[in-house]
Amino acid sequence: MEHQFVWNKVKYSNKIGLNLSGILYANQFAGTVVVVCHGFTGSKEGGGRAVAMAEKLGLRGYATLLFDFSGCGDSEGDFADVTLTRHIGDAKCSVDYCRELGFSRVITVGRSFGGTAVICLGRAGGAVAGVCTWSAPGTLREIFTRLRVQAIGEDIDMIRLSEEDNALRIKKSFITDLDRYDVFSRAALIAPSPLLVIHGGDDQVVPVENARSIYNAAGEPKRMQIIPEADHQFTGRHLKVWEVFFEWLEKNFPVVL
Repeated sequence: MEHQFVWNKVKYSNKIGLNLSGILYANQFAGTVVVVCHGFTGSKEGGGRAVAMAEKLGLRGYATLLFDFSGCGDSEGDFADVTLTRHIGDAKCSVDYCRELGFSRVITVGRSFGGTAVICLGRAGGAVAGVCTWSAPGTLREIFTRLRVQAIGEDIDMIRLSEEDNALRIKKSFITDLDRYDVFSRAALIAPSPLLVIHGGDDQVVPVENARSIYNAAGEPKRMQIIPEADHQFTGRHLKVWEVFFEWLEKNFPVVL
């Protein structure tokens, strides 16, 4: 009899020894697992949507790991230290953790800045079988330029994410770290693993041209789906995103139930 899918809390270390917190929805440590990377200021649960999606994936035979990047959610670390390099490292450690558990196939899914991280991680030396992005930024300097001018008083090493007094603060090294990465060149390295790019047609945070540029830079096999009138969060349209993602998964990475 097939084991029932259940939720388990997990912890594992990243490259600098910080514990990452995750929840794993699986029925056994084998087969295919989807590793979900949340957005810039998000968390593993995705306001409940990521949990619900994982349970839908379980009905289709796919395990799911939801985890918090270091400095986010329940993971150790300080959000002020966030960089794309650290996100890529955390994603790699999450993939490696799943492989060590015994999963034979790992698919990465990234939302927004998490999508940039999974593009830059790419195939991870063959450890990643497929990559999917939702609303991923590609033109990093352009999108994050607004952060450069929001310095905090006399603290020249810190910037904040809004004009509010209680806004999240990050180090200016975040910006300089972005300059190390050409997202489109990284996208070209994902082939021959399949790539799925999903974006909202009315995304006001990350313009839809980012998705088209990522798609155009990538090699085959690849697919792009623009969700008409959808915003950055796919408000009211997340079920359509799931539908596209599930269809792509089942086509490229079928599971025998």
